[in-house]
Amino acid sequence: MKVYTRTGDAGTTSLVGGVRVPKDSARIGPYGTVDELNSYIGVLTAYPKCPPEERALLIFVQNKLFNIGAYLATPGENAETPVSFSDVERLEKSIDEMERMTPPVDQFILPGGCTLSAQAHVARTVARRAERRITAFISAEKASVSPVVMSFINRLSDWFYVFARYNNVISDAQETFWDKIAKTYG
Repeated sequence: MKVYTRTGDAGTTSLVGGVRVPKDSARIGPYGTVDELNSYIGVLTAYPKCPPEERALLIFVQNKLFNIGAYLATPGENAETPVSFSDVERLEKSIDEMERMTPPVDQFILPGGCTLSAQAHVARTVARRAERRITAFISAEKASVSPVVMSFINRLSDWFYVFARYNNVISDAQETFWDKIAKTYG
């Protein structure tokens, strides 16, 4: 199988089932952003200091995101929901476990800290963008997307936030808190 097909050269792409749509179709943005998120997760799993338990969860998430991408690329109402509420609960359990290891905060944290945490913050923002793209797709196309898909992506962005904090703690990296006035630095 060749990597290039030349079928997208005119600005269209194929959905699952072969229907061709413009590459700027409201449907393409959501699954393209989910694919981007999946790539960022691949970067996280490549870090040598990524804890093994969290790496395993991230690979589980990558598989689920691949399924979500296929689901979003399938026109019509017949696509099978690619995640379950037990998948959402798995993320919540992991969040709860990591939160037990992090000090409570009552202010905003700037993205950063150790490299793994900084990258987790990037993944968090891409997950939030995926949520916005899916919501826009639902509105623009009057599409039906399973609520559990939205719950999974939303919980995943929460997971990345806590994962970032957790990795700063276990790496002994300093978190930087938002300074609204920001008169000084360094």
